[in-house]
Amino acid sequence: MTDHTFNAFFALHHRLPRQSPGSDATTRRLLALAGPQPDRPRVLDLGCGPGRAALLLAAEAGAEVTAVDLHQPFLDELREAAEARGLGDRIHTVRADMADLGRFADGSFDLVWAEGSAYIIGFDTALRDWQRLLAPGGSMVITECVWTTDAPADEARAFWERHGSLRPVAANTAAAVAAGCHVLGVLLQPGSDWDEYYVPLAERAAATDPTAPGMAQALAATAEELAMRRDHGKEYGYAGYVLRPADSRWRTRPETSADRDAVHAVNTAAFPTRAEADLVDALRLDPGAWLPGLSYVAEAPDGSVAAHALLTRCRVGDAPALALAPVATSPSHQRGGAGRAVVRAVLDAARLRGEPLVLVLGHPRYYPAFGFVPASRFGIGVAFDVPDEALMALRLDDSAPVPMGSIQYPDAFGV
Repeated sequence: MTDHTFNAFFALHHRLPRQSPGSDATTRRLLALAGPQPDRPRVLDLGCGPGRAALLLAAEAGAEVTAVDLHQPFLDELREAAEARGLGDRIHTVRADMADLGRFADGSFDLVWAEGSAYIIGFDTALRDWQRLLAPGGSMVITECVWTTDAPADEARAFWERHGSLRPVAANTAAAVAAGCHVLGVLLQPGSDWDEYYVPLAERAAATDPTAPGMAQALAATAEELAMRRDHGKEYGYAGYVLRPADSRWRTRPETSADRDAVHAVNTAAFPTRAEADLVDALRLDPGAWLPGLSYVAEAPDGSVAAHALLTRCRVGDAPALALAPVATSPSHQRGGAGRAVVRAVLDAARLRGEPLVLVLGHPRYYPAFGFVPASRFGIGVAFDVPDEALMALRLDDSAPVPMGSIQYPDAFGV
């Protein structure tokens, strides 16, 4: 891209409300998936553009936002908008390269936010380099263009190979887990998010003088992009990933046959009776319920089993789902994060398998931290009496429909 074309491209985009597919509704949904935030969360908005997300986070989450972009006119637009909305004291603009963030100390932020910008350095590089910026318990929100079909057309594949390599949603999820992150949520953004970006851009392009230096090339590239979306928009989309670095104090992994006695001991010690320990043993013997790789342990520093979490096959009506039970932490390691670590790890494993839904009957003040909500919201119940707030559901695949009906547990549960 020549200097003239580069300048024309940015001139074409100045004062547009967005620089990538998105919406205020999507920003709010991603923020909700990130979980509770401090009263004044410290947010690093990378590749902020004119700052639509930064403004919302400052206004609605009470955030103190450090907004980073290389293009000074975008930062000037953001500064102007922040002052006009009375948010000037909450948004600080920094002209910097997201690939060179050495000015920011480790643990400086509660939330790292990147809507439509991580592609500049690559999704995997962002995963690797940005984790250090998060304070304990902090999260990253990254949106990325993804394939939404297993067989994109040659034209679509050729276009995106020139503009950045796309992967399916599941491949990015796997990359996040491999990079040491737990996945708090994945959101496939609606098609209307593209309209929020492309409709104003198309109107601007139609009204722009093509004779300005470099503008003909910028307009041609924009027309190609708009045509690609028109002709192949069902083959790709944008997805938001909400991620949290794993707790390094606890190594999590699938159980092995050598762990069975230790898993039994942890479940026996964690509960008043041996019922939960015996339940795990009974589920292991049920080929219709037991799913290899979804019984997870967290190791203490000495290598012993500190916590255990189990997912087994259940059904909602005729649709497959997963039951999370039991979850146990050795008394000597309770309230230290081992239980949370093993639950997040087994939920990640279920996501990577493509499982759509997890159900739990548990403490209503514990499981919402993992994203669980009352199952009754989806029309899911059980054939026995339980408090509504204690029966909870977690969608692992936001694009899959949620079945309605009564939960059918494996026989070992005795319900």
